[in-house]
Amino acid sequence: MTQYSKRMVIVHWLTLVLLVVAWYLGEELDEARHETAATLTGYVVHALVGGAVLLLAFVRLYFRSADGTPPPIGDTPMDKVAKGIHHGLYALLFLLPITGIVTLVSSDVLKALQAGDASLLPQKFSGVFAHEAHEILVTVLMVLVAVHLLGALKHQFISKDGLMKRMSLHRKD
Repeated sequence: MTQYSKRMVIVHWLTLVLLVVAWYLGEELDEARHETAATLTGYVVHALVGGAVLLLAFVRLYFRSADGTPPPIGDTPMDKVAKGIHHGLYALLFLLPITGIVTLVSSDVLKALQAGDASLLPQKFSGVFAHEAHEILVTVLMVLVAVHLLGALKHQFISKDGLMKRMSLHRKD
C-alpha cells in the first residue's frame, strides 16, 4: 500500500473543510458575543459543525483500522516528530468538540437554547474552564496544522519524495 484509501482521503479533506468552517463560525460568534449580536442559530450551527468533526474523527479511526495506512517514509528524528504531530492532531479532533460540548452544557448557552431566547446568551465565558480550554486548543490546532502543512510542503518541494500523493484522490495505476 502506497496511498491512503479513497475514503480516508475524503475524510481527511472533509475534516479540514469542517475545521475551517468551525473556526470561522467560532470567530464570528466570539465577535458577535462581544457586541451582544450572537444568535442561537450561530451557536447551533457551530455546534453541529463541531459534532460533525467529532463524528468524522471516529469514522477516521475506523477507516484507519479497516483500511490500514501506508508505511512511514523513514525513521529519522523528524519522522518521529511528524508522528507526534499526527497524534496531536488526532487528539485535537476529539478534544475540541468535547470541550465545545462541555462549554455548551456548563454555560448559559444551554439555557438560552432551551428557552429559545438569544438574550440569555452569555457576553463572557468568565469562569467556564471548558471554554478557556477550547480556545487554547484552537490555538494549538492552528500551530499543529501549520507545522503539518510545512512538513507536507517540505516533502513536496525539498525532499521531492511524493509523500503528498498518499493523501490524494488521484490513484496510481
